[in-house]
Amino acid sequence: MSFRLAAYAVCIEGGRVLLARHVPPKGESTWTLPGGRVEHAEDPFDAVIREVAEETGCDAVVERLLGVDSRIIPAAERTLRGGPEHQNVGIFYRVRITGGRLRPEPNGEIAESVWTPILDVAGLRRSSLVDIGLAMAQTLPPTGHVAPIPVGGPIRH
Repeated sequence: MSFRLAAYAVCIEGGRVLLARHVPPKGESTWTLPGGRVEHAEDPFDAVIREVAEETGCDAVVERLLGVDSRIIPAAERTLRGGPEHQNVGIFYRVRITGGRLRPEPNGEIAESVWTPILDVAGLRRSSLVDIGLAMAQTLPPTGHVAPIPVGGPIRH
């Protein structure tokens, strides 16, 4: 089984959420939250700020920890076919954008970042991370954990 620790930014402003369009080398694009892998010896708090800057071109500050999600992605459901089962542990933060200008990720897989009305999210082909982050931001669960998000239709791993 492979493993990844990641930090994700939930940026909500004026009824809109900041989403990033991930375009993998192979496969279809999906909308996701800004964020990604926590590097070796890096604090997740610092990682989420770094990832927002790398992927969107914007400066950000963390406002609060929202929660942690751990999920197993079966090998058959991975976007990279032939890989083993995968565990993703995501740390979700409420983040506020403080400056910069939205742009594509240089030499990366984020083609664009856009402020999207929250009501429009349900119709997008998106990562389950989007639904998890929005659920955490909207409910502020005292345990920092939300029920599993079903994958299927427009929702992907």
